[in-house]
Amino acid sequence: MNRLLLHRAAKPLIFAAALGPFVWLFWGAWANTLGANPAEALIRGLGDWTLRLLCLTLAVTPLRQLTGWHALARLRRMLGLFTFFYGCLHFLAYAWLDMGFDLKTIVADIVKRPFILVGSTALLLMLPLAATSFNGAIKALGAKRWQALHKAVYAVVLLALLHFFWMRAGKLDFGEVAIYAAIVAVLLGWRLWRFWRRRQAPATA
Repeated sequence: MNRLLLHRAAKPLIFAAALGPFVWLFWGAWANTLGANPAEALIRGLGDWTLRLLCLTLAVTPLRQLTGWHALARLRRMLGLFTFFYGCLHFLAYAWLDMGFDLKTIVADIVKRPFILVGSTALLLMLPLAATSFNGAIKALGAKRWQALHKAVYAVVLLALLHFFWMRAGKLDFGEVAIYAAIVAVLLGWRLWRFWRRRQAPATA
């Protein structure tokens, strides 16, 4: 598997796969195949893929350490940037299709509706992560400060999950929310377990 992940075609294939939902959604919007409410389908579809890619990005480290597929690490940056890409498109689709790019109305809506405030906060937290995702930023910040900054991804995924929960709560539709909550619980729980093991190691040595 490491050999396959290190193949020169691996990154282009992952790039194409991550771009696929964007192409499909916008083709559907153009061809009017997204159902009775294409604007809502586009906004929600982009939001769904933001959360999915966020979960995939967080899954890289556990998968790498559990399977020994260390070459997965080279894909994490791309997945993280695609998460930010879909998050930006999700917000832009909302700002355009729901709000008509009326800044005053957008600000009022963010303040009035908590689930939009939470989602916007998650997107703002992703901005410095995307901006410092390159090797030059790691050198400029130093490894420890860079790692501390990128721990904000945990807050991002919790805010994104809360945003999704509140959005679905209006229709009492919690099936998908429960699935994502379970995935996030496993991904963050694994990290807490690893942290606890590291803290216990000196005491038991």
